[in-house]
Amino acid sequence: MPAEYLILLAACVAITLPLELVLGARVYRSPRRLLRALAPVVLVFVAWDLLGVHRGHWWYAPGKITGITLPGGLPLEELLFFLVIPVCGLLTLEGVETVLARLRRLRGSRGPVPAARSEEGDDA
Repeated sequence: MPAEYLILLAACVAITLPLELVLGARVYRSPRRLLRALAPVVLVFVAWDLLGVHRGHWWYAPGKITGITLPGGLPLEELLFFLVIPVCGLLTLEGVETVLARLRRLRGSRGPVPAARSEEGDDA
């Protein structure tokens, strides 16, 4: 199906968006920080992809993409992949950290919680 790749990326965004809206992950609300996190990923992997395609190491299934290509022959979906998937990862990380912080606050309000110990008995 054409645009299957775009549909998959949209689903990734839809699944992780509640982490921003409900949990307050603050990924989209920190655009400069997000840009600093995304820029190296996008630059490295776009260059890697372009090299791989031009050397014939891989290709894109024409039936799964829209056919919109960027300079160098990179499909639009591939660039979006390098933007969407890291953002979804950041949302997941920030969402987990938000939940853990809330749990720590709840535990703190009920009194001290014993520190976790490693196998050697040192503080974790």
